[in-house]
Amino acid sequence: MKTRIAVSVGDLNGVGIEIALKTHEEISELCEPLYCINDLMLTQAAKLLGFVIPNDFKTWHVEGFFDIHPGEVNPACGRYSYDSFMSAIKLCEEKKTDALVTMPIHKEAWMMAGLKFKGHTDLLRYHFKKDAIMMLGCEKMFVALYTEHIPLKDVPLSVKKKKLENFFLELHKSIPNEKVAVLGLNPHAGDNGVLGDEEREIEAAIKSVNSKLGKELFFGAIVPDIAFTPHFRKNFKYFIAMYHDQGLAPLKALYFDESVNISLNLPIIRTSVDHGTAFDIAYKGEAKTLSYVNAVKSALSFIK
Repeated sequence: MKTRIAVSVGDLNGVGIEIALKTHEEISELCEPLYCINDLMLTQAAKLLGFVIPNDFKTWHVEGFFDIHPGEVNPACGRYSYDSFMSAIKLCEEKKTDALVTMPIHKEAWMMAGLKFKGHTDLLRYHFKKDAIMMLGCEKMFVALYTEHIPLKDVPLSVKKKKLENFFLELHKSIPNEKVAVLGLNPHAGDNGVLGDEEREIEAAIKSVNSKLGKELFFGAIVPDIAFTPHFRKNFKYFIAMYHDQGLAPLKALYFDESVNISLNLPIIRTSVDHGTAFDIAYKGEAKTLSYVNAVKSALSFIK
């Protein structure tokens, strides 16, 4: 029996459903996908795309109906993407599927729909009462984010030894025995306090965690502007960035089309595409599919 993967369809005004339909044959060779969408919404989307729905395109009914308007930020779309995601989570919790792969949602549409969550990972933390870790990347390089969707001005306030220690140890559970480069926060990693002293918290946390683990697995604080150079990446595959753009700007510059988003430290397996709703190309048949295919493959690799 093939592994079953729940797929939440994301914002239906974006590219998610196009990607799902385009890749269905390829994905079905890897697993048995179960798409969290009702037949009315699927039929409407397929008609707008000019696609024929495959006969074996299995759906899990998610209540709701509205008119799709490609590229439009819409609260109905926001609510439906949330309901699709929650349905997929429930399928995993009830062991009806083995993992969850998510298409992109639109954060403003969620806000317009009255949802208090900033995105998938934020909701997963709330739902499971677990400190989920967001790690993005591909086989060549992975970046775990110490802070995610918070204002840049709040990042230094979060760089504290105890909190860093907990993050390092939780990440270690998911990638045991892997060496991890930990980036500093400031230019030149603070230059020994000349440009900031947050690196002292980072270095203290690294020393403490390595001592607890009994081996040197975390290294830093690494000067951020050299961390992703080819020479440095010869020695490290895994990185921790102190804030969102510090880690994701270089990752996407290097591996935008193939990267995936992985949620670690959760009781279910969840991966996602590493891109947004791409409203500018929605329903034009131009959406690229490699990130989604890699997200499915990544989810399958975590299933024991």
